[in-house]
Amino acid sequence: MRLAIIGLPQSGRSTIFRALTGARGEQQTGEFSRTEPHISTIVVYDERVDFLASLIKPKKTTYARIEYLLPADISTGGARSELGQWAEVRTCDALVHVVRNFAGPGGGKPTPEQDYWKMEEDMILSDLSVVEKRIERLELDMKRGKKEGEEELLLLQSCKELLEHEIPLRSNRELATHPTLRGFTFLSAKPQLVMINNDDEDETMPRWQRKPDNAEMMIIRGRLEMDIANMTPEEAEEFIEAYNIKESALDRTINASYRLLNLISFFTTGEQEVRAWSVPANTPAIEAAGTVHTDMKKGFIRAEVVSFEDLKKHGSFQAVKKAGVMRLEGKEYAVKDGDIIHFRFNV
Repeated sequence: MRLAIIGLPQSGRSTIFRALTGARGEQQTGEFSRTEPHISTIVVYDERVDFLASLIKPKKTTYARIEYLLPADISTGGARSELGQWAEVRTCDALVHVVRNFAGPGGGKPTPEQDYWKMEEDMILSDLSVVEKRIERLELDMKRGKKEGEEELLLLQSCKELLEHEIPLRSNRELATHPTLRGFTFLSAKPQLVMINNDDEDETMPRWQRKPDNAEMMIIRGRLEMDIANMTPEEAEEFIEAYNIKESALDRTINASYRLLNLISFFTTGEQEVRAWSVPANTPAIEAAGTVHTDMKKGFIRAEVVSFEDLKKHGSFQAVKKAGVMRLEGKEYAVKDGDIIHFRFNV
């Protein structure tokens, strides 16, 4: 799972990236370059994994992970020149869109709403260009008697209608997630978290006349969070209390990322390893097995399932079995958040 951190020049996206990276001591090595892409792999700490590890005492404990990409800053003239970034961004699963809401160089007044729609327009135009070229090709094929692309053509025409009206594709979830269109990696179809990057003292959400649809919005004080990430725990505690920070930017961003992608966590346990796995909600058990190992999917027989809450309540797997709350599920079972699963398979 990878999310791209995008934003106009001076939005503070580099600051946000460094705040997230440094929040748990994962400091940058060497000089930070804005002309190179950066990827940070963040550990998703989970108290349920800690509980399972304390119960089973495995040789290894593995948490889920999430990646944040900071594309290279190659812009020379505002948003229009940032189209070169999209090649890196297209491969990501979702977007973290940072908009400036603090005084710029020389005291320039922030225009977060205007900045947001400026970049949104660029993504829409980029998608529209891809759609129009593909439609042209498909229509030419139709004239030559080829019929294979009829469904794709209809879907792309629906995309074109939205994009021509400056409506991002994520506004139509069915269209944005349609399997036929997956290979296009449309920018405006990606789930989006809008980060309003405020001054250190400002905790308020700015008023917008036109808020984005189907996008989550959150306040972040990027410079303050970056400074705290580079402090000792004792120093950080003082600032956290002084600035009324109830939850770190990193934890809020991770939680929002999971909501954006509709992800849940299930767990596998054993003497060798306790591990968390992230999959989309309602993933069939056979597909969840495939995330653990392809052989488990290939030779899937059954899934032994117990909920984390049941295990915590009864205190051991033996007690869970005695209480009759461990279940045998088939390959179509929709995996739930907190499921502890042992996959039975044979290859």
